Amino acid sequence: MNKTKTAAIVVGANGGIGYATMKCFEKDEQIDHVFAISRDLHAERNLNNTNTTWLKSDSTEESITRICAHLQSSIFSVRYIVIATGILHNTHSGIKPEKRIASLTPDSLHEVFNINTFLPMQWLKGFTELLSKKNQTNIAVLSARVGSIEDNRLGGWYSYRASKAALNMLLKTLAIEYQRRFPKTKLTSFHPGTTDTNLSKPFQAGVPEHKLFTVEFVAQRLHQLLQVSAPDGELSFQDWDHKSIPW
Repeated sequence: MNKTKTAAIVVGANGGIGYATMKCFEKDEQIDHVFAISRDLHAERNLNNTNTTWLKSDSTEESITRICAHLQSSIFSVRYIVIATGILHNTHSGIKPEKRIASLTPDSLHEVFNINTFLPMQWLKGFTELLSKKNQTNIAVLSARVGSIEDNRLGGWYSYRASKAALNMLLKTLAIEYQRRFPKTKLTSFHPGTTDTNLSKPFQAGVPEHKLFTVEFVAQRLHQLLQVSAPDGELSFQDWDHKSIPW
């Protein structure tokens, strides 16, 4: 009997955590192929791995639909999906974490929610067509501890906190739907910790050295979590240390 060929999908594969996660999947002997999705395909990235297909997306609904149709036509069973997109600041549009409500604007709320909340759900909407009742699929979406309402003791960062809290609620609702439709699918909302990426660069000064993680370390921890997480019909909200975070 021929073994079913398995694939992993990484959205945001050109980002720090996304790229490191893609490299983990490339080394995973249980994964036959990796689909790396990104807005930009930089020349310095290794595009010559025959077990990896790079797909360019501009994050529009048309682009997402086109890529999901391409994936649906492939011969692979999807074992892992990682959505590693997000925004905390944007120098071009002047967006940065708000310390006071006076800094909150409709434009900043819209842009942060669009990238952190709406975009992952658009991808998951398209990926739903790739799931089945027979095969296990583990899905992880990058969230953040600051999205925890219970854990919010410092305030500030209005848009970012709210966008991650909203993302968690949407993922929880999706987990309930998947429990009925695709009981072998496991959803995880993943907090990577403070990672040495462009997203955290302006905020690393006060982070203890042992608490600033490399992208390789975070990707390994995420990969390990995906390997051991069993479908249970629930959304897990876990950190890099595989510990649960309060909602």
